[in-house]
Amino acid sequence: MEYVTLNNGVKMPMLGYGVYQVDPAETERCVLDALEVGYRSIDTAQAYGNEEGVGSAIAKCGIPREELFLTTKVWITNAGYENAKASIDESLHKLKTDYVDLLLIHQPFNDYYGTYRAMEEAYRAGKVRAIGVSNFYSDRFIDLANFCEIVPAVNQVETHVFQQQKTAKAVLQKYGTQIEAWGPFAEGKNDMFRNPVLTEIGAAHGKTSAQTALRFLLQSGVVVIPKSVKKERMAENFNVFDFVLTPEEMTRIEALDTGKSLFFSHQDPETVEWFMQLVK
Repeated sequence: MEYVTLNNGVKMPMLGYGVYQVDPAETERCVLDALEVGYRSIDTAQAYGNEEGVGSAIAKCGIPREELFLTTKVWITNAGYENAKASIDESLHKLKTDYVDLLLIHQPFNDYYGTYRAMEEAYRAGKVRAIGVSNFYSDRFIDLANFCEIVPAVNQVETHVFQQQKTAKAVLQKYGTQIEAWGPFAEGKNDMFRNPVLTEIGAAHGKTSAQTALRFLLQSGVVVIPKSVKKERMAENFNVFDFVLTPEEMTRIEALDTGKSLFFSHQDPETVEWFMQLVK
């Protein structure tokens, strides 16, 4: 496993297991499978509805808590100081743990400043080892980073070979904030798993296009949290530390970047209205 040291000195695995869209009924089994494969970083969120499954797996796995890196996120409906404070304790209860290793604001909506103050308080109380944000575009990230007491340790954003977040990465590096990818496979969009560049480069290393995509992100300094409900695919995604892409191969994959989202844009009014409907 490769690690990155966050801006507060906490070590975070570069590769983790994400449980977005994992059925709550299947979450415990999936997380136990991932831990058996070798994953030690698990990423969940209040909005996923499966924190309990993650907590059950952690309680049953037999791995010392200090060897695990657990991430969860505060949802829009829990925004604001008081709501966020209560939701953090609720998440800890569901996760069956006294602390999480990383706590993020899930989306930059509602009173996220109040949310962040509650997170800073939880950090100082030892309930959280590191705090950060998710889906914060550069403008809102810079705003928050300049008017908070603890600069975010992580920003988890859509990042994959077709959206490499080159501008955002430069901004985050300026503030000492680690970029983390959600959707590192772009959920298969743009026919990613059969992309000729990824397929050809992967074949040269005896790897799949998916493994090549993950390796590219890792070598680009991006933390990744691929998701699969199949144990054999979990193992495949984990097996990306035994090869290195050449500079020429990295350049070829860099050329796949479109600089655009394949999912949604917070600058699109209809998208923001859609998020608002989720919380009403």
